[in-house]
Amino acid sequence: MQSQKIIDYIVIWLKDYAAKANVNGYVIGISGGVDSAVVSTLCAMTGMKTLLLELPIRQKEEEVNRAWEHIEHLKSKFPNVEAMSVNLTLAFEELYKTFEVNDKEFPAEKLAFANTRSRLRMLTLYYYGQINGLLVCGTGNKVEDFGIGFYTKYGDGGVDVSPIADLYKTEVYQLSKDLDLVKSIQEAIPTDGLWDVERTDEQQIGATYPELEKIQKEFGTKTEADYFERDLEVFKIFSRMNKAAQHKINPIPVCDIPEEWRN
Repeated sequence: MQSQKIIDYIVIWLKDYAAKANVNGYVIGISGGVDSAVVSTLCAMTGMKTLLLELPIRQKEEEVNRAWEHIEHLKSKFPNVEAMSVNLTLAFEELYKTFEVNDKEFPAEKLAFANTRSRLRMLTLYYYGQINGLLVCGTGNKVEDFGIGFYTKYGDGGVDVSPIADLYKTEVYQLSKDLDLVKSIQEAIPTDGLWDVERTDEQQIGATYPELEKIQKEFGTKTEADYFERDLEVFKIFSRMNKAAQHKINPIPVCDIPEEWRN
């Protein structure tokens, strides 16, 4: 992997896109994970205004500490970086009280509330982006965005640009090392931070990112019959999640009206 070429390419791409959009730079939500850390660093390297928002919702202390360790590290290196914390816990609690809570009647309610956290962060990013003349920069990688759809539609999937969406998770980790990010970020176990109880990505998905990447690279050229044992298990996981995520992966369908009916 030619990391420096990839880094330079993404930085130039971000800078050119912002210039064409006539904006001041980018706003990024900082979670304490490797994806947002890499993306925020690449945005900072453009020299344009880079606003980092830490957006806790019932957040665990270790996640908050890791996010701020990265933020302070980035601020010390780039004068164009600004940061702030917007605690969304009270806003989320108000929503929680407003919506009807009934786990027995709605089994998917816990997942719906997990996604609500992500959507609340999205609207906050857009608020601060708009008042500062910034674009919202996405942090999704290739497996999450185009493999298994492991993100929230109109949550962390609601962005203006996606600079690392063509990079696998293992490649993002490699960039974190080459960018010399803080060790806690480089070694962070992937988690979406949307649950009160600790749930890593691997626990939720049932497979590691390297396992998923192997299947994604072969998906469409190999079938279930080509896999055995653990690879077969991961293929079934990937295939099931990919199928369920098509409404995220594909553009929003538009019902085309026959032109002759307009007359």
